[in-house]
Amino acid sequence: MRTLMAQPFTLHDVTRLRRAVAELARSCGLSGPRLHDFVLAVHESVVNVVEHAGGHGYFKLWTVNGVIRSETTDRGSGIPGGYVDADLKPVDLAQEGRGIYLIRRLCDMADFDTGPGGTTVLLTMRLPRTPHRATHRPMKRIRVTAGHHPFGRFTA
Repeated sequence: MRTLMAQPFTLHDVTRLRRAVAELARSCGLSGPRLHDFVLAVHESVVNVVEHAGGHGYFKLWTVNGVIRSETTDRGSGIPGGYVDADLKPVDLAQEGRGIYLIRRLCDMADFDTGPGGTTVLLTMRLPRTPHRATHRPMKRIRVTAGHHPFGRFTA
């Protein structure tokens, strides 16, 4: 297990936290739509804490066994039962209930542990088998010339 970040957060940290998650997930190999989906799901879990659970929580991000995971924890009064139901789709004009619905559909796995003492949201996304990391060195350029032989004897 490799912890990438662990910190408390409030409303003032939401944008910075989202950017950090995007960069760290990218460095682990997530890219394209899967990167955007994971970052949006994490953002929704953090914003839910700010809006519905007292405005502050704790966030942790780590990798283990080919996945990236985030855990968002709060000490609020818990999520009402109907919102945690995976099959509950909010009506088109609903003002609430979209965050959890999105979270469940954006990640490979989303677990909610909620009750009167608070909520923990655990999000999981599989990483590519061979992550494309910015730390890879660029290919070395070589000069290749062909001789004047009919079959193009090459020298490098």
